[in-house]
Amino acid sequence: MLLEAGGVESVPIPASSPNCNPYAERFVRSVRAECLDHFVVFGMRHLRYLLREYVEHYNTERYHQGLAGRLVQTRAVASNDNGSCGAVVSRSRLGGLLNFYFRAAA
Repeated sequence: MLLEAGGVESVPIPASSPNCNPYAERFVRSVRAECLDHFVVFGMRHLRYLLREYVEHYNTERYHQGLAGRLVQTRAVASNDNGSCGAVVSRSRLGGLLNFYFRAAA
């Protein structure tokens, strides 16, 4: 209803047809395998928290093979940072389920 009010026309796709929208299907499979299968979700608030943390990790910290091992959104770094002198630091999300390793600035 909200989409129709904005003038967006929806096109229904057949059920169980992953080839019709492979990007969404792959993302849902990634969310389930890497995050939701490891938790017992206790409600909508908990589910939203888990998904928010996973999407932040997915977009800014997870390396993607389809992008030649790059991040989807890179964080801004100082222009004089060569990244070869600092110690390796870890950032954990969701109690250590999702980890991101990077070299800290010296």
